[in-house]
Amino acid sequence: MTIPWWRDAVVYEIYVRSFADASGDGVGDLAGIRRRLPYLRDLGVDAVWLTPFYPSPMADGGYDVADYRGVDPLFGSLADFEALVADAHELGLRVLVDIVPNHSSAQHPWFQAALRGERRERYLFRDRTNNWQSTFGGPAWTQVADGQWYLHLFAPEQPDFNWREPEVHEEFLDVLRFWLDRGVDGFRIDVAMGLYKAEDLPDLPAVDDQAFGARSPVWGQPEVHEVYRSWRKLLDGYPGERMAVGEVWTDDPEDLARYVRPDELHQSFNFAWLQAPWSATAFRKVIDDTLTTVPFATWVLSNHDVVRHRTRYETADPGTGLARAKAALLAMLALPGSAYLYQGEELGLPEVKNLPPEARQDPVFFQSEGKLPGRDGCRVPLPWETSGPSHGFSPGDARPWLPQPEEFGALSVAAQTGDPASTLEFYRAALACRREVVEDVPHAIEWLDSHEDALVFRRGSLVCALNCGTDAVRLPPHERVLLASGPLADGAVAGGPAAGGPAASGPTVGGPTVGGPTVGGPTVGGPTVGGPTVGGPTVGGPLTGGVLPPDTAVWLQVAPGPVR
Repeated sequence: MTIPWWRDAVVYEIYVRSFADASGDGVGDLAGIRRRLPYLRDLGVDAVWLTPFYPSPMADGGYDVADYRGVDPLFGSLADFEALVADAHELGLRVLVDIVPNHSSAQHPWFQAALRGERRERYLFRDRTNNWQSTFGGPAWTQVADGQWYLHLFAPEQPDFNWREPEVHEEFLDVLRFWLDRGVDGFRIDVAMGLYKAEDLPDLPAVDDQAFGARSPVWGQPEVHEVYRSWRKLLDGYPGERMAVGEVWTDDPEDLARYVRPDELHQSFNFAWLQAPWSATAFRKVIDDTLTTVPFATWVLSNHDVVRHRTRYETADPGTGLARAKAALLAMLALPGSAYLYQGEELGLPEVKNLPPEARQDPVFFQSEGKLPGRDGCRVPLPWETSGPSHGFSPGDARPWLPQPEEFGALSVAAQTGDPASTLEFYRAALACRREVVEDVPHAIEWLDSHEDALVFRRGSLVCALNCGTDAVRLPPHERVLLASGPLADGAVAGGPAAGGPAASGPTVGGPTVGGPTVGGPTVGGPTVGGPTVGGPTVGGPLTGGVLPPDTAVWLQVAPGPVR
């Protein structure tokens, strides 16, 4: 049986406005992305996901789409897009594009016609409102000149479609065909649990009942699954394993699983992993819930809508956030399924918290009257060079659309390339090691006995251990260290032999296998994990042998058979 490319893929999210600017206007564009594709190939990802680049007034960073079949001149042209796809495919990279089916821009021709009183059934106009609130803050209803109101679950500039109108269905099937015919390999579906609302739009008992993940008349209506069944049929009719991944916010793993039934979406984002606190217990629950309910798992730590995970994991110790971010990445890459990365995490970029009010552009900041910082802090343009007005993001003297902090120079691609201790080289090593060993082991995990603050699992001859506690723990017997997110012991290096020396104090990580079911299906014997030594950061330090320090993860090669 052929394994589909997306099952174990590493997908890199590109926030188009903030990745690379070729035109010199301070805004990222398609030509800038095209020039940087070799960087992504060398990083080791399998696919890129492009956030919206369609014509838009940019009330919400392009998620207010005025034309679903074009390219905004800010980002280039349709010819630029087609050249980008061709170059990506030449480099072995797949291309996913964002589709926004829950709402359009208020400048979309359909909504402009509705404002003139024509064909209002394509949106949700009512004579009376209910108590629903916008996700960005404030009421979800705006009144038009003739006295009616229209629903917008996000900004007023983003009116919600009425998916009970057949013309909306046909329109989006045609939009998908348009981009599939231009070579895209798949779609990321924005607000995939949206689209339909309860038919009578009832009031909510409490505002909290509208939160993402809540069971309510607002999200997750059963009719949405018929939409994805029709989309799956369309995708299956194209060659090359085209796919769709949904942005589904839900607290219920079984609800998430409904979106990825065999005749619906191929994948859905697993936000429970992103939302979990720094806790072995919390991580294990997410892994168990995911692998026992979802046939094809996804894992993600950051995206363009949330605080960067380096900053989320910070403590009073300024180095903790980055150490934990690297450890979480290594644990994530060892799990069965695909991994989604967000641009800049490979550089260890933190959330930019001190953006001045006059620089902010996110509607969340404005609709909350400044009470919420919004999402601009994770969208600051990438630093490519150590110096310059934009750290190499734009050519010449152009200033980026969001200001970069001075510290970005030291975190730039140029500063980190070739430095074995850098976050960038760690990511390159981790992705190379994953490609070489993880994809060849069983698509299931076996939990190993461990301290309550450690997470230890096995896939064939690979053992991954993550220490979320405050004390060092001993490593289980192993043949060699494949890769670690930080110093281990005795100067051990990635690909080197097992560290020796006296055992450290503290509990052993990865003792006898705990009795109970293997997670993700039956464990089968896999090939010995090994092969050439993976280049990249040195793993080792001044600690005694066989030690896993706090806030550190490691991949170990073990002999076939039980770990004792």
